[in-house]
Amino acid sequence: MGFLDSLKGLFGGAGTASSGGYYIYVRCNRCGEALQTRVNLQNDLSESDAGGYMVNKTLVGSGRCFERIEVHLEFNPARQLVSREISGGEFITAQEYDQYWAQSGSPAPRVTR
Repeated sequence: MGFLDSLKGLFGGAGTASSGGYYIYVRCNRCGEALQTRVNLQNDLSESDAGGYMVNKTLVGSGRCFERIEVHLEFNPARQLVSREISGGEFITAQEYDQYWAQSGSPAPRVTR
């Protein structure tokens, strides 16, 4: 297993890369709501001092508790995820996101892919 494969295994559960975007799935620590957002890898990233790219996202749920979830992602020059941090929530998988909304009885809010 190569270095990049190790990184995929380490960070693969939190999001997925697809068609120029990286999808993030999180759960609010306060109310448990599952949220999804998309990072456009071509337009949303800012250059970091370390030589790669970074992005900060603030997520707020659909009105249950209005808790802010702060996400900080760092990418290498090839725009591959190398580091992630979160406050106010936890990273979850796309499957956990879908499961949460299936059990809630409400349709899942979707970010345009």
